[in-house]
Amino acid sequence: MQRFSAILFLAILVLGCSTPKKKGNVSISGTVKGLKKGTLYLQKIQDTILVNLDSLIIDGDPQFAFQTDILEPEIHYLYLDKHDGTQFNDRIEFFAEAGEVVINTSLNGFDRDAIIIGGKNQAKLVEFNKMNKRFNERNLRIIKEDYEAKKQNDEEKLTENDKAYKNLLRQKYLYTINFAINNRKLEVAPYITLNEVFDANIKYLDTVAKSLSPRVKKSIYGKQLNEYLAERKAKEAERVEANKEN
Repeated sequence: MQRFSAILFLAILVLGCSTPKKKGNVSISGTVKGLKKGTLYLQKIQDTILVNLDSLIIDGDPQFAFQTDILEPEIHYLYLDKHDGTQFNDRIEFFAEAGEVVINTSLNGFDRDAIIIGGKNQAKLVEFNKMNKRFNERNLRIIKEDYEAKKQNDEEKLTENDKAYKNLLRQKYLYTINFAINNRKLEVAPYITLNEVFDANIKYLDTVAKSLSPRVKKSIYGKQLNEYLAERKAKEAERVEANKEN
């Protein structure tokens, strides 16, 4: 009887130890090529504060895996502390949504080399970022040309650069607004609107906000866009009223 009890106790102990840990509805995994030592952090913004959700110490094996729970698609960050004493380290932005997210990158180009495969929002974010990168590269060229023109006191070139910059800005804003409207059924739409063209004309922001699907309007970024838009409208109304009084 004692032997049977001992066996039963051992079986319960083994089963208890082998019970899998509770997993989240998002699996984030990948490899940081060249990373030998460091700490990876899974982060997100919560109540305007960047918080750590989980961490993993890398010691020889560059592969990583995280599990987390989300209620809706939301931007998360993979942050690398290289343990090299530098103040600034690297951070990768991605859309976390139910399912799998795979992030493969390198130590030397952590955010630059990142290849991310995820859900629909992540795919659209990648698409937008590719085009946005072109806008940013063209903007840098204009800044460089403007700097050289100022050194040469080339007023004609400065005027030309000013027109080029305004035209580029207009193209970027129109592209972003149209991109958001075309992807109104995804959370990426209000997210890029808030992050890339928050200072656009109110009527354009209003067009995006009204185009969002009912589900996306209720999302984190949908609510943030509408709240921000309400603030802009209120300030604009105050400005108009103040001008009337003057």
